[in-house]
Amino acid sequence: MNITTTAGTLAEQQADALLLGVSTDNQLDDAGNQLDQALDGQLGSALASVGFSGKRGEVCTLPSFGRIPAARIVVTGLGEPSSVTVDIIRSAWGEAARAARKAGARTIASAAPSSAFGSAAIRAAVEGIELGLYRHTAYRSDASDQTDVESVSFIGVDDTEAIAAGQKLARGVSMARNLVNAPGMDLYPERLAGRAWEMADELGMECTVYDRAALEEMGAGAIVAVGRGSQREPRLIHLVYRPEGESLGVAGLVGKAITFDTGGVNLKPADGMRNMKMDMAGGAAVIGAMGAIAEMKPPYTVHGVIAAAENMPSHSAYRPGDVLRTLSGKTVEITNTDAEGRLVLADALTFTARQGAEFMIDLATLTGASVVAVGNGAASLFGTDEGLVQDVLQAAEFGGERMWHMPLWDAYRADLNSDIADIVNSGNRDGGAIKAALFLREFSHDIPWVHLDIAGPAWSTREEGYRIKCGTGYGTHTLVTLLEQRAGRH
Repeated sequence: MNITTTAGTLAEQQADALLLGVSTDNQLDDAGNQLDQALDGQLGSALASVGFSGKRGEVCTLPSFGRIPAARIVVTGLGEPSSVTVDIIRSAWGEAARAARKAGARTIASAAPSSAFGSAAIRAAVEGIELGLYRHTAYRSDASDQTDVESVSFIGVDDTEAIAAGQKLARGVSMARNLVNAPGMDLYPERLAGRAWEMADELGMECTVYDRAALEEMGAGAIVAVGRGSQREPRLIHLVYRPEGESLGVAGLVGKAITFDTGGVNLKPADGMRNMKMDMAGGAAVIGAMGAIAEMKPPYTVHGVIAAAENMPSHSAYRPGDVLRTLSGKTVEITNTDAEGRLVLADALTFTARQGAEFMIDLATLTGASVVAVGNGAASLFGTDEGLVQDVLQAAEFGGERMWHMPLWDAYRADLNSDIADIVNSGNRDGGAIKAALFLREFSHDIPWVHLDIAGPAWSTREEGYRIKCGTGYGTHTLVTLLEQRAGRH
């Protein structure tokens, strides 16, 4: 999409639709007042007549009755003036862009969002528009018949850097969404590695892919075992971004990518299997983030490590009771083959630590227990370093990705004890998200580490703001923003 800036007033723009934000006090800003004057003072009364109150999530589309060049006006609610945040702007502009498209608009002219947030507001509005208009049409026969917005111009804005940053980040999130939405028949470990390789080649990153033979030689017994039941063999994908100048540190971003999860020998119920193509959402978030990082160029060396496998039942599948030797050398007794994500992450975390990572963040659709604890709209956050935990929470707040800091209670570690190995891969059900995180902590190698259980927010069943149905790309924004904030860019 072509997003630009332009001079003049909102009322003068030659566009299919105009976009304007209004809060609950119904006080129009300069752009709104100029538009109201061009409409002979009828904007306010028109909004009142349709019951528009400016609440968050509220959108109203009005005709211009030929009084201005644009055919339609889309007004989006911002809520209470004192409560407006960057993410509210992101959501409002996403909702409004979708309403404009629904009304048939191909070109949009937008008033500038709140100046109180400076460049962050412009960037958020751009992200909202790009992500709110996202559609996954690869498998639709009518895709060519659907109206799409081709251009957006912001009025009276002179911040092309913020616009470019918003588009780069939105591309990363959209890539993650595309990967999550692709069916398992088309996106399996080898194909996922190919997509990562193509992106790296385009953006100038290093990419190394380890196949099953290389993983066996390396000693990554957990990844190999999880992938053993499938004809489509596992892969470990290693992306590296290196800054052009001095590096401020080395980050490790680690993603679980079970491209389809049947549960293995511990087969999932049928109702729980339909959307298991999304069990690679953590890996998708890392790939999307690495793409945005390569474009936005933060001053950090970043290792993106994605452990990809299919978890299938077959004569060659790993079994309950098996004992696996992980890349770290630790052994794991298998109590449940449907607790496979933590196994591939165990090897991926060890691999990442060996690359010299100074801090690591892993993302995984790991446990239903996290969804029970914090709902579908939030991730559970666990960590060993309070400074890193707070940095991730701050980045998540800026990006509008809700998460909650959960405890790592050592007392629960006893439930992971094994009689024959170093640890079991799954304890009893109570406190399941905590125990899964405690398992992963065993492979963090005393490096500052955060684990994000994104089982809930990685997938959505409804549209809201810039969030869409199906794969959300959750986590991508937080990872990129974290590096930007640590570099002092926010």
